[in-house]
Amino acid sequence: MQVSILIHPDELSEKWIDRLCNAGIKTLGIHPCGGKDAAISLQKLLELMKTQNYRRLINYAHSRGLEVEYELHAAGYLMPRELFQQHPEYFRMDANGKRTNDYNFCVSNPAALELIAGRAAELAGALYGSDHNFYFWMDDGRDIHCHCPRCKQLSPSDQQLLVINRMLLEIKKYIPDARMAYLAYVDSIVSPVKVKAEKGVFLEYAPFEKYTAKGENASNLIQREKEMIKPLMCFFGDEQKKLLEYWYDNSMFSNWTKPPAKFVLNKAALKKDVAEYLQLGFDFISTFACFLGEDYEEQYGNVDITPLTEAIG
Repeated sequence: MQVSILIHPDELSEKWIDRLCNAGIKTLGIHPCGGKDAAISLQKLLELMKTQNYRRLINYAHSRGLEVEYELHAAGYLMPRELFQQHPEYFRMDANGKRTNDYNFCVSNPAALELIAGRAAELAGALYGSDHNFYFWMDDGRDIHCHCPRCKQLSPSDQQLLVINRMLLEIKKYIPDARMAYLAYVDSIVSPVKVKAEKGVFLEYAPFEKYTAKGENASNLIQREKEMIKPLMCFFGDEQKKLLEYWYDNSMFSNWTKPPAKFVLNKAALKKDVAEYLQLGFDFISTFACFLGEDYEEQYGNVDITPLTEAIG
């Protein structure tokens, strides 16, 4: 069973690395902030990777036996928003028929797809110390896919998978054993229908609605999220099945605003969830653990992550 914990780049420290290793966790995930500023966060991470201190920490993680992965809302970086004036056709059409560069892009535009694929290959090569699992997610939000006449024939799930397939084929030209995650999350929680996954595309299931759905439709969204697990696992066949949970995500529990709130782990929910996920057949379990860096430790002390590995057994 593979286990990983995702933290923000600025929270990386020897202390965090030692904590992971001492808890028996084998994979460190680096996750720059998402939201509307995801492209800026990713660019800052790429600049940080050039620094001696960051490279020293990643090298130290490797020396302790950790694999390193980068999980990124990458669409805004892969399709630079400033291209909109010159090439509005590269960008998504909203539900009102207007081209906009607010989120994502037009996945059925061949030139846009080629640009994305090329930049994805460059990005994969630039991620310092990364293993060969890549996580280049679409933008973060609801109903932010393309509604142009060609794209509207494809669900958000199909649109995402089409892009992932193309990126992976390009990356494999330079990294033959590369693999890429399909993020089942919010609008893409439903299995793709019209697009088939290339070999090496694996499932990453993130039950976001479980924590954030509100209003009269909340229970339906949460139920749909649960019901999609088995169809998704069936769709991706023998490829790795990865869970991305929020048990330790203090950024969520702090409403994504600093200073961080005091974190209290729901151990009973963690234990129950893990048992259910293992029974379903997930073979890679991960959780966000953001907003638990040095600023948190100075105020509240260290957070114990051993309940995660104890629950997995």
